[in-house]
Amino acid sequence: MKNAFLLAVKSIWINKTRSFLTTLGVIIGVGSVVLLTSIGTGLSSFVQEQFDALGANTVLIYPGDIFGEDGSFSRDSQLSAFSNSKIKMSDVQDVRRIREYVDIVVPLTTKQESVSYRDASKIAGIIGTTYEYNDAQTNITPEIGRFFTKSEEESNKKVAILGFAIADELFGTIDPIGKKVKIGSSSYTVVGVMEESGAGNFGGPSIDTYVYIPIDLAFRQFDNNTIFEVIVKTKSTDNIPESIAAIENKLLEKFKEDEFSVFEQSDILETIQSILGALTVGLGGISGISLVVGGIGIMNIMLVTVTERTREIGLRKALGATPNMIMIQFLIESALLSVLGGTIGLMIAFLGTWAIQSFVPAKITLESVILAFGVSMVVGLVFGAAPARRAANLSPIEALRYE
Repeated sequence: MKNAFLLAVKSIWINKTRSFLTTLGVIIGVGSVVLLTSIGTGLSSFVQEQFDALGANTVLIYPGDIFGEDGSFSRDSQLSAFSNSKIKMSDVQDVRRIREYVDIVVPLTTKQESVSYRDASKIAGIIGTTYEYNDAQTNITPEIGRFFTKSEEESNKKVAILGFAIADELFGTIDPIGKKVKIGSSSYTVVGVMEESGAGNFGGPSIDTYVYIPIDLAFRQFDNNTIFEVIVKTKSTDNIPESIAAIENKLLEKFKEDEFSVFEQSDILETIQSILGALTVGLGGISGISLVVGGIGIMNIMLVTVTERTREIGLRKALGATPNMIMIQFLIESALLSVLGGTIGLMIAFLGTWAIQSFVPAKITLESVILAFGVSMVVGLVFGAAPARRAANLSPIEALRYE
């Protein structure tokens, strides 16, 4: 076995260029499969983290139907529902009165506005919300300063919390706390800066580009008092279905069924995860075609190799090598070619994942690495079987006569 392995390595080394070109299909196949699955895995983990941060006792209320006509969740359907929202603060107060189930109710409204400090200006998503927002969203906390207080909200004090990217763009190395920024035409005092997140919620822009202000001030600023989203924290995780039913019954007193949506966060999570899973499998399957093409390339070159080394095979058989020994040698050579391609493909996938991590939360798992090596080995053995069998079945007399 050791001699067979060394002979296989020697053969590959002698024909370095041909060996590399032979493995290109496997390199592309493994690299693309691992890279695409790492993107799918990373996105799935990110979505899970986003929902985990909200907590298991979270119920979300949206205007209209955020799943759209085809039943799939999208940012576009969410924004479309918001543009036709009929939910107002009075409805939020109605939900707050469901004291048997409801603990915290946090409304949100939003609009794009320019935010400026001196000569620096940036377009940001302005989020109008309440002081309890920081309690409802445990993954969004100030890095410096604080969130606005209940008294600041009730007294309509013009205070703002900047997203990390907005603070960095406007202030650079200057401490923004206590400084005044212009949001649209109004002046606000900065009381906090959110810690860096680097990603957005479910297809939306990065939350680093948001600015948070008290909701009543946002209504005045936007000249619009509609609600984009309501985060509800229930008193217990044991009565989520009862909480949803109570909220729906309360809202049905004023709205039609298609004018609002109430979801346990796991409902949205399952939908998004199923979409990401199907997308990952689909893209991985398409990329897997490259592996088949690579396997065919290995089989072709191994058939050529058997023909080129016919006299060598005949000589080895004449000196006592058995058909099994010949077959094992060529199988090892085929598997080595494929694993070599898989290794290079994996290195490319690691580089690709590193390069895109600032844009997409990609993550290569140990399972995908093991799978890449395993698939490479199987491709080499499967597509190398026919050439290896052909070499093993050669007659030593005819092989020695081969010119």
